[in-house]
Amino acid sequence: GSPLAAALERVGDRWSLLVVEALLEGPRRWSDLAEDLPGIAPNILSDRLRRLERETLVISEPYSKRPVRLRYELTAAGRELAGALRLLADWGAGRTEGADPIRHRSCGTPVEARWYCPTCDRTVAEGEAEDRRFV
Repeated sequence: GSPLAAALERVGDRWSLLVVEALLEGPRRWSDLAEDLPGIAPNILSDRLRRLERETLVISEPYSKRPVRLRYELTAAGRELAGALRLLADWGAGRTEGADPIRHRSCGTPVEARWYCPTCDRTVAEGEAEDRRFV
């Protein structure tokens, strides 16, 4: 019943997240995705794309009728995963030797994620945030 469990149910496996990451660059054909995801078996890629479509995170559009060939694109809900994927990638970079963290393009400083309150128009300190699911 937790929100995290619900999210993981929709996109919680390695390949699904990597497919979403590849699609953040824009619409892609199946062959492009297969090339960009070394190690993924063709049946797994097809399965993950169908699953992401069922979850309304990806849409497919035919670009060829004979044989039927599809182009895949993230929906608005799929694009919303970008922030979570960046956080996971940054977390992984901090635990992988030689990996570079996400940096500010202007000055090159590693960036830090912060919670932000749009009502107060300010960053929320760690102790100020309340997750009512665990209260």
